[in-house]
Amino acid sequence: MDSGDEWGHDPSVQIMRRLFKLMEVAQGEFLKASNISPIDARLRRWREKALESFEKAWAYAPTFGFELKEDSAAALYSRCLARAITGEGAGIAAEILPKDEKIEMLLMRVLQ
Repeated sequence: MDSGDEWGHDPSVQIMRRLFKLMEVAQGEFLKASNISPIDARLRRWREKALESFEKAWAYAPTFGFELKEDSAAALYSRCLARAITGEGAGIAAEILPKDEKIEMLLMRVLQ
């Protein structure tokens, strides 16, 4: 029996693993810069909202002619997390957010 990671050799799985890692790193930097504790009780709710927005934007991105790559997907998630946090009145470090007009337009169109 082969105990190796068969999934790990699939290029699409490798891409998704890199994508999630980039999203995790972006989230950590964003929370640290915003002085939000990684054990803040509100984080679960914010992450759920951010993921919902991210998945919706990800699905509709091609409709708007926006090709999401690994780095832009991480930026998109950061923006979704920022929207979830500010939507509940909490403060964030706006300077840490990636500046990307395409992402902002995508979110405005999808999350109206």
